[in-house]
Amino acid sequence: MSQPVVDLLKAGSQANLTNRHRRGNLIRLPSAGSLMVSGDIHGHRRNFERITAYADLAHHPERHLVLQEIIHGGPQDVRGGCLSYQLLFDTVRLKNQFPDQVHLLMGNHDTAFISESEVVKDGREMNKAIVKALIHEFGEAWPQISSAIREFLLSQPLAVRTENRIWVSHSLPADRLVERFDPQVMERPLRLDDCQKPGSAYILTWGRNMSQSLLERMGRVFDVDLFVVGHQPQPDGWHKTAPNLVILASDHNHGCLLQIDLAESYTLDELTRSIVPLSSIA
Repeated sequence: MSQPVVDLLKAGSQANLTNRHRRGNLIRLPSAGSLMVSGDIHGHRRNFERITAYADLAHHPERHLVLQEIIHGGPQDVRGGCLSYQLLFDTVRLKNQFPDQVHLLMGNHDTAFISESEVVKDGREMNKAIVKALIHEFGEAWPQISSAIREFLLSQPLAVRTENRIWVSHSLPADRLVERFDPQVMERPLRLDDCQKPGSAYILTWGRNMSQSLLERMGRVFDVDLFVVGHQPQPDGWHKTAPNLVILASDHNHGCLLQIDLAESYTLDELTRSIVPLSSIA
């Protein structure tokens, strides 16, 4: 029962690493086609289904889909274990089906799982909750499943950059840690210590409440004009928090999706007019 899941995750890891648009830990998209970006999903299966239905990748081979933060949240088993890994498996299946169109970005809950560090959501320590469910479903084989999940999460890229100068990542460095962030992490193989505090993948995925001066600095570092991130909860599904930053959420009934024409130039106001409420998708 466990080996097909391990094989699935290993294939997904390979698909992440061999994505033809990947350069180091950055996905560089062309100046043609379209891009759809989700916010955090956190086990919300219905929103995942809405996102994938709307993207309709099979009929739009020039379209790209960014997904992030699949694990930690959503349904629980009878013992209170977190079942979000089941949605992760389905997301990996989608990645394997469309390896160069689906891009899963590393999030802070991913770095927490990779490094086996504590992360609390809704009053629960989520890694313990996932392990409880893995043990219940896979019994003695759960360590192999957990290891394969960790390998897959570590294989994810850190960000997407488009030719029309938009940067998509789970978050950005916080002001207080930006001096410890090494931009070279985008160009070399990720290590475990990158995902541990204060590693650069950790810093990139955990930052909140970035100042405008930091956003301008990051714009120069990454050579972009606009930022699209997740990570920070948004009750209304999205929020424009600065002249060059929009935050998305896709893990509740007011969740949203952002669609981008890769051939067009955007101001932030123009970009936010392309936000789609997930509740509007049948």
